[in-house]
Amino acid sequence: MTSTDTFAVVTGGGTSGHVLPALAVADALVSGGREPDEVHYIGCTRGIESRLLPETPYAATYFDVVGFQRSLSRRNLAFLPKMWRARRAAVALLRSLRPRVVVSVGGYASMPVVFAAKKLTIPLVVVSYDRRPGRASQLAARSAAACAVAFDNSPLPNATLTGAPVREEIFAVERVAGRAAARRSLGIPDDRFLVAIMGGSLGSGVLNGEIRRYVTQHDDDNDLAVRQVAGERFANEIIELGAVDNGIIHQVVGYENDMASVYAAADVLVGRGGASTVHEVAVTGIPAILVPWSGAADDHQVGNVEWLSEVGAAVMLTESELGRLGDEIERLRHDSAARDELAAAASKRGEIHRSGALAELIEQVAVISPAL
Repeated sequence: MTSTDTFAVVTGGGTSGHVLPALAVADALVSGGREPDEVHYIGCTRGIESRLLPETPYAATYFDVVGFQRSLSRRNLAFLPKMWRARRAAVALLRSLRPRVVVSVGGYASMPVVFAAKKLTIPLVVVSYDRRPGRASQLAARSAAACAVAFDNSPLPNATLTGAPVREEIFAVERVAGRAAARRSLGIPDDRFLVAIMGGSLGSGVLNGEIRRYVTQHDDDNDLAVRQVAGERFANEIIELGAVDNGIIHQVVGYENDMASVYAAADVLVGRGGASTVHEVAVTGIPAILVPWSGAADDHQVGNVEWLSEVGAAVMLTESELGRLGDEIERLRHDSAARDELAAAASKRGEIHRSGALAELIEQVAVISPAL
C-alpha cells in the first residue's frame, strides 16, 4: 500500500459527541500502525468538525446535510434533497479514495457515506458507544459487516465488545503526575478545590443556571475554583467572576479546547450523559456528577450514566434533582474518601477502552474488502 492509498474512511459528525469519537477511531488506527494519510474523515459542513479537523493530520471532506427534526420544522424540507445529493457525492468520493473499510460513528452526517458504502459493497463497521444505540447506528447496522460496541448486551447485530473510541490525549491523562502542569496551563492555583462544569459541546442552560447559583453562594470562598464550559451560545450571557479578591476563582469559556488538562486538574467534574463524557470519565478516573439531558433521543443518556452510577463510578442526578447539585458538589468536596471511591470504580469501568480491540476489529473487517 502506498502512502496515498486510503485504508479507512471514518464518518459521522455535527456535534463533538460524534466528531471526537471519529477522531478517536482515526487515532486508534494510527496507534495500530496505520499512517495518518491512510485515514480520511467525512463529516458535514454545519458541524464542529470544520473547526476541529484542521488541527489534526487527517484529510477531510464535508457534505451539506441536515438532520431530520422530530418536531415540525422547515429544515425537514431540505432533509431528503440534501441527503440525496450528499449520497451521490459520497459514491463518487469513495470510488476515488478506494477505501478498504468504512467506519461509521453514527449521526445524520454519516448516512450518505453509509448508503454509498452499501452501494459499492465496501465493508462497513458501525461503532456504537451509547448504551442505547442511536437511530443512524441502528439503520447502518443492518448492512454492517461488524458492530463495535462499548456495552455488553448490545441490541445491534454482529456486535463485538471492543470498548469505546477515546482520544489518545485522554488516554494519556495522569491525574496525579499531571495535576500541577495542568493547573498551570488553566491558571488555577494548586491549593484550590477545582470544580469543572461541562454542559456538552452546545452547552446546557439548566446546568449553567444551577452553577450560577452555586458560584454566587460561594463567591467569598478563597479555597474554591470553578471552570465553567458554558457553550458558545451561552458564554456571553454569563458574568465571569474571574479571580475575586479573597474569594472564588470563576472562569467561563464557550468551548474547551484542552479537555485533557481539565481532567488532570479538576477535583470534581459536573457534566451531561453523552457517551464521550461518560467514557472519558471512566478512562481518566475523575470523580463526576453527571446529569443526563432529558431531551436526549430515547433517553439514551440515562443508560450511559447508569453504566457508571450502578457500580458507584459516578453520581447521577436527573434534571428534576438539579436543586441538589450544589449540595452534592460540597459533599464530595469535603469527603476525599468518597471521591477516591468514585475514581477507583470509574477507572475499573474504563479498562475495556484500553484493550485495542476496536482497531483490531476494523483491521479484520478490512481484509474482506473487494477491489473497487
